[in-house]
Amino acid sequence: MTTARQLCQLQELDLAIEAEEKALKDRTSQVGETQALIDARNKLASAQQQLNALKKKQRASEGDVDDLASKIRAVDEQLYSGRIRNPKELASLKQEVDAFKARRDKLETGLLELMDQVEATQKDITTATVEVKKIESEWQSHQQKLAAEIETIKAKLADLKQRSQALAGEIDAKSLELYRYLKKAKGQAVVRVEQGICRGCRISLPSSDLQQARSGNLVHCSSCGRILFLP
Repeated sequence: MTTARQLCQLQELDLAIEAEEKALKDRTSQVGETQALIDARNKLASAQQQLNALKKKQRASEGDVDDLASKIRAVDEQLYSGRIRNPKELASLKQEVDAFKARRDKLETGLLELMDQVEATQKDITTATVEVKKIESEWQSHQQKLAAEIETIKAKLADLKQRSQALAGEIDAKSLELYRYLKKAKGQAVVRVEQGICRGCRISLPSSDLQQARSGNLVHCSSCGRILFLP
């Protein structure tokens, strides 16, 4: 096997390694919670916090209504007990109970609105819970798939690197150093020759270069400087 062919095969292995490393990086970046899952959980947590606040407000409002009801009963008892006969006192108590009742009615209206908000928020929580479970299920399935793909890529990478190292060990140090220099400088160190044309820069090659490449010598393209390989 000519050195040019060995370098061409090494390049193919190195390109395959780069592709797998890119795939591994891509899969690894997807490991962990997705933004969709985080947003769904935050939405559910926000709804639960809102419900807790509404229920606390509802309990306080119910306490205020009960307190007013007790006051109304107490004043009514004085009004209708017959113990108070002074008209001014009775009128004052009547005004007081009317004020209590007006406040109670206002509180009860607000309490009904609160109860509607509680019910609506509970429905939001039910919907958000279903959404979180759905996204979590899809996420877990995707994470399992990712884990399997990552292990497959790692195994493939290990095999490719082993083959690359083994092949590099068969190539003389000077040619290997040249290959690595050109690969770093140009991205592609070895190019195929097809119909007398360098596939790296698409320039027609002199017949002398073609003849040397056919004989197995390491030949550079006079235009782009890459190593020429004739299949």
